[in-house]
Amino acid sequence: MDTNLYFLRESNDLYQKDIAKILGVHRRTYSSWETGVKIIPLRHLNKICNYYKVSMDYVFKLKSNIKYSMIQNIDKLNKECIGIRIKQIRKENNLTMRDLASILNTTSSTISAYENGKTLILTAFAYQICLKYNVSMDWLCGRTN
Repeated sequence: MDTNLYFLRESNDLYQKDIAKILGVHRRTYSSWETGVKIIPLRHLNKICNYYKVSMDYVFKLKSNIKYSMIQNIDKLNKECIGIRIKQIRKENNLTMRDLASILNTTSSTISAYENGKTLILTAFAYQICLKYNVSMDWLCGRTN
């Protein structure tokens, strides 16, 4: 998954170890996110967006505009809010849980856990939903209304 993590860090004259410390992770872990070897978890993505004052959409190159003015800094993502929005997208697109599970290559019980706010959605699934249904990652994660 292509991101702007490297660009953001470099343009702020920071080292990987600096951002890793801010996020409370090992430098190798952060490096794997920046190089695309692994996908950054949503809670860390939220923290990094708050730090740089950028949108999740910008980090994931869903939008080229770095504009941040309408986005709320939230310390902790609300699983219930995200679940409501996932369900809203699913209903608006006339999908069953099984349909969405098939699209994301997961199970209906996983979709149910997301929609009921029991589990925080995986970043990769959130990204796929945003691409396929043309919604903002910041909106999906409750950072915008």
